[in-house]
Amino acid sequence: MKIETLPSDAALDNRITVRALESSDMDAFADIMSLPGVRRGTLSVGYRSADQLKAWYERRLKDGVNVCATIGGRMVGHAGLEVHRPSRAHLGLAVHDAYHGRGVGSALLQGLTDCADASLGLRRIELTVFCDNTPAIALYRKFGFVEEGRSRGFAMCDGVLADVLHMARLVDAPRLQAI
Repeated sequence: MKIETLPSDAALDNRITVRALESSDMDAFADIMSLPGVRRGTLSVGYRSADQLKAWYERRLKDGVNVCATIGGRMVGHAGLEVHRPSRAHLGLAVHDAYHGRGVGSALLQGLTDCADASLGLRRIELTVFCDNTPAIALYRKFGFVEEGRSRGFAMCDGVLADVLHMARLVDAPRLQAI
């Protein structure tokens, strides 16, 4: 006879949950986007208020998918796809500075790539990442993204124009189901 045990409450509290981003998440989202590591690692402007992020989020709702990762009810990451029909999207991702290396980015990317493949039928997801962000580049490669090019002096990073990589994940077109 096999006896199964349920995870402890502590184990459940450390589980990463990926869910749809909601307008009520904007304060936590603004906090994450203002963290030093997030500001340095993303190609977006930091220090945006919750109201600014809410306006941005509401504009993107009609054309994209936005998810967040939580641990123990605390928002620890965000990822979004800005969909450009018919079959491509641009990816953005941010993980709370204190939660790097804990699987948050992987959970967010798994959720978005599953959605892109199974629900949206996207063939191409593209992104832009600073060339020196080796952990992010490794994460993207793990999910099938490949380097397509490099732009020199593309964006400001720590007060200096920095190079970026353009990466993309391409998949075959979704199969048609026989009637």
